[in-house]
Amino acid sequence: MELFITRPLPDKVLAHARAHFNVTLREQTTPLKKGEMRAALVLYDVVIPTLGDLFSAEVFEGMADSRCRLLANFGVGYNHIDVGAARAAGISVTNTPGAVTEATADIALMLMLMSARRASEGERLVRAGKWTGWHPTQMLGLHLGGKTCGIVGMGRIGQAIARRAHFGLGMKVIYHSRSPKPLDFPAEQVADLESLCAASDCVVLAVPGGPETRHLIGPDALAAMRAHAHLINIARGDVVDEAALIAALELGQIGGAGLDVYEHEPTVPEVLRKMDNVTLLPHLGTAALDVREEMGMMAVENAVAYREGRELHNPV
Repeated sequence: MELFITRPLPDKVLAHARAHFNVTLREQTTPLKKGEMRAALVLYDVVIPTLGDLFSAEVFEGMADSRCRLLANFGVGYNHIDVGAARAAGISVTNTPGAVTEATADIALMLMLMSARRASEGERLVRAGKWTGWHPTQMLGLHLGGKTCGIVGMGRIGQAIARRAHFGLGMKVIYHSRSPKPLDFPAEQVADLESLCAASDCVVLAVPGGPETRHLIGPDALAAMRAHAHLINIARGDVVDEAALIAALELGQIGGAGLDVYEHEPTVPEVLRKMDNVTLLPHLGTAALDVREEMGMMAVENAVAYREGRELHNPV
């Protein structure tokens, strides 16, 4: 069977894929264009796409008889794939849940601390040679111990963040989600988003991307936040209305933001890049070799299951 991998993956993953498939590896690190996606559906039995490869409904038009029968997505998020349109064309979709949970939660905790304690601002000060030495009122930030962490979305990643916040930092955890969750740590569900924002010192976004969550955090949610509170986004960029966030930061409605994802990646607005109270990371959520290897192996195993006629491990 022919397997197409849309981006370079770790060597261990490529070796595993080549042991089971005739592999074509695309060396570019940029997302596929529409024509490339349609060609891939015609030429290959399985495609391993990833974030940015926008398999929209338009891509699947006329592809009911295409060669490809599986998109084994590299990543837990699959909002870049129109799953309904894929199914209508007879193409299954899988993802890589579990592999990304702990690493993404680590990034969330790092952004919480960096934003609240002004770490990026402090590093820039030192690197610029402008630090004049310690004094009692220098760069006073927000101590998170004993404060309230509000988590939007209490799935695997949300729960991993909550454990770090509660057991690691001693924070009170509240959360907003569509349904109550059976949890192994103390946490209080809050009925609506604005109430969570109003009660939190740190608001962390851990919801899936997609139409239902696009601009979930907009003017109303930001206006409800406390003036000293920090917004952390490790979910998808368009969960936040970026223009509304910029306005809230400029007006001092919130204390700061820590962002690993952006509404129009890789474009980051210049005004955000110039703000001292914003910590910016280049989508590092799962950027650890062992994590990316695990993700890749999971994607390949889904492809192998299809090749052998077995039930797919992680269908979406």
